[in-house]
Amino acid sequence: MGKNIIEISDENFEAEILKSDKPVLVDFWAPWCGPCRAIGPIVEELAEVYGDKIKFAKCNVDNSPITPSKYGIKAIPTLIFFKDGKNDFPITGVVPKTKLEDKIKELL
Repeated sequence: MGKNIIEISDENFEAEILKSDKPVLVDFWAPWCGPCRAIGPIVEELAEVYGDKIKFAKCNVDNSPITPSKYGIKAIPTLIFFKDGKNDFPITGVVPKTKLEDKIKELL
């Protein structure tokens, strides 16, 4: 995991994501998921560029099943943007880096 990406769990989700003072991109994933491994490097690249303006986090759905179920996640990878404790714009599956980057710029 990249240095600008934090690992979140059911236990620290509220403190790290919902109470964050800046926008957050959460990547809900699992290590056995091929598409998750495909989008991982894209998220890491974006974290390198935007890590000072937006928080990047990964939530392993196998280790923390409560949070994904709260947000209706039925497939992974699912990326959800959070701002001021509200979630917006879930993206499921592998998408081009430009689509994620456009949404990040919109949040800033």
